[in-house]
Amino acid sequence: MTNGENANEEFRQEFRRLINQLTRDEPTTRPPLIPRLREHLGFEPLEAPVLLTNFAGHDHANVHLALTAWFSAPGRSFELIGVSGANRSDNPLAEILEGAERWNHYGVGAVDYSHVSISVDDELDCVAYGFFLGVDGDDRFAVLMQGPAPRYGLGAVRVEVIATTTDAGKRLLDELPDLMREHNIFRGKVVSLEGADFAEGVGPFRFHRRPGVQRSEVVLPDGVLDRVERHVIGVAAHREKLLAEGQHLRRGLLLYGPPGTGKTHTVRYLLSRLEDFTVVLLSGTTIQYISAACSLARMLQPALVVLEDCDLVAEARSRGRGGENPLLFTVLNEIDGLASEADVAFLMTTNRADLLEPALSQRPGRVDIAVEIPLPDKAGRRQLLDLYGPRLQLTEDDAAEVVERTDGTTASFAKELVRRSVLVSAERGGDETSAADVRLALDELLSDRDALTRRLLGAGGDEPQYVEPAPFTDGPAVPGLAPRD
Repeated sequence: MTNGENANEEFRQEFRRLINQLTRDEPTTRPPLIPRLREHLGFEPLEAPVLLTNFAGHDHANVHLALTAWFSAPGRSFELIGVSGANRSDNPLAEILEGAERWNHYGVGAVDYSHVSISVDDELDCVAYGFFLGVDGDDRFAVLMQGPAPRYGLGAVRVEVIATTTDAGKRLLDELPDLMREHNIFRGKVVSLEGADFAEGVGPFRFHRRPGVQRSEVVLPDGVLDRVERHVIGVAAHREKLLAEGQHLRRGLLLYGPPGTGKTHTVRYLLSRLEDFTVVLLSGTTIQYISAACSLARMLQPALVVLEDCDLVAEARSRGRGGENPLLFTVLNEIDGLASEADVAFLMTTNRADLLEPALSQRPGRVDIAVEIPLPDKAGRRQLLDLYGPRLQLTEDDAAEVVERTDGTTASFAKELVRRSVLVSAERGGDETSAADVRLALDELLSDRDALTRRLLGAGGDEPQYVEPAPFTDGPAVPGLAPRD
């Protein structure tokens, strides 16, 4: 070799070292990857076609469970191996194989796992990067599974397959969606959807504890809760008879009324009763993910889709929007697109029923029934006082006065009144919450300086009139409060 050739070779080696340093694709010292794959497959992996499919990032655990279930069926088996080497996730399988064969950049290593939430309290170790080396009779498979990359947003779950035949690889991929449905971690859970941090589309799903609200804790006028239960719970309880009679199961229910009257509380009660339902919660800006919510509901029915404050998207187009509302039509189309036998309920809440698009309530299958959740009447306010303040030291006369003075207020107001009364008692060092404590708390909430607080608690509109109260019949005097004659 001449001096010039030596110089060129040294330059090439130095340049390669520089590129390897910049890309961190330095040769690995781990066992080589290609011979391991070749041994398992029984053919040359570099010459085999690669089948690729992607799944949503929130389905990471579902893909892991589906692949595990597929290879765990009778007559099948598998083992897991990892891949060593830098920048693996940046390259497709074909380039990983090329880099492993030509430059020994990738070898056999440990499997990467991610801890993925599968309920409020539980996590599952899912393959984040690794090969399922599987056997199904005479067919051999090398399935590279790569989980989503959090640094780029949620991203997708990537599955790449090399198999003995292309048909065998397609068969595996074709059967994965059914297995994902069968082993779906969201089935029977309460979840909400969020947006991806750094990408378009749906981000992670969040699990929520199913509420434990009892019927006795829902204070509504006589007959109102019965109507709600019949439309949501009753249809689910009698689904077979309805279908036998040719009746559809899909239904829409609208709860409307002033803020703070108990619409969300009623929703929580329904969630408590529908223990086997998959529930998807949408509110605020997440209502834009209605298509993803309906897709999940269709797959995991019986299901309930909850759209809180739906007037944010279903506002009448004539009310200052300057044109059509595409998101509204998406909501309506998703409801209309459900099959008649789909056991999916849509539960919507709004503070402004007057702003809702008329089309939302004019066709069966969109909204079949609208139920008003009004301000509590006198009997309801007394029930609320007993519900939220069972330990208040009030006589019948004291309680009657509180009920009278809180005319026009909401359930939220009653709850805050009790909380503030307990706080007043704590500040004076009392062991019990007395009638005088309740009086002071009520005086504050009904005073002019707390007008905004009342509106925030839903007690807007006609302001409750401040009435000079008669003295309570028991309880010590509160320091700083002049006694009343």
